[in-house]
Amino acid sequence: MKKVTFTLAAAGMFVLGTTTASAAMLQEEAASTPFTQVLKEQFIQGGPAFMGIVLLCLILGLAVAIERIIYLNLATTNTTKLKQQVEDALASGGVEAAKEVCRNTKGPVASIYYQGLDRAGEGLESAEKAVVAYGGVQMGQLEKNVSWLSLFIAIAPMLGFMGTVIGMIQAFQKIAAVGNLSASLIAGDIQVALLTTVFGLIVAIILQIFYNYIIAKIDSIVNDMEDSSIALIDMLAAHKK
Repeated sequence: MKKVTFTLAAAGMFVLGTTTASAAMLQEEAASTPFTQVLKEQFIQGGPAFMGIVLLCLILGLAVAIERIIYLNLATTNTTKLKQQVEDALASGGVEAAKEVCRNTKGPVASIYYQGLDRAGEGLESAEKAVVAYGGVQMGQLEKNVSWLSLFIAIAPMLGFMGTVIGMIQAFQKIAAVGNLSASLIAGDIQVALLTTVFGLIVAIILQIFYNYIIAKIDSIVNDMEDSSIALIDMLAAHKK
């Protein structure tokens, strides 16, 4: 029992020492080697199995994030200007003129306006139902594929932790098989364990930043949609009078 306790304690001390030594080596390498080269070398040393999957999560996550950012930026509309144009068109040319303004404007707010104006002839209640129903459709379009981004954020560190656990298991299996603690025997397994965790966390942090930006952008557009919907019903009510 004492021998097992001593072996585990020694292994723990070695892991701590290896981590410190690795950090010192990385600092020395970073001072003399370009960062991209150091990153590439560490990625290769981490092993292709888990590191490749983590890299795939980063690539797919960035692809989804970039696609959503482009879509949301294109969907952003100057709602104040649009409301004024629709109100002026209603006053001067009626519903058809207002619909023409919406047809020539991009974004979910203009689409909601068009649906409400298209049902204006059936009464305010029908127009309001059309606005609410189409608003839900537009919200679904805004949130499309965002769940995939959150999935990659969750998977990347989990894969890193899995690589860590597997690396530590392999290290202790070698210790148990040989019967003594050798730095050269388990250094490779511990290095793989540490690197997979680091890269998994880096990927999750990068994607989390993009995710928070996308969610904030969606919330901003949804708020504009809700405010504009209320303004449209008020405009239609005033126009009926």
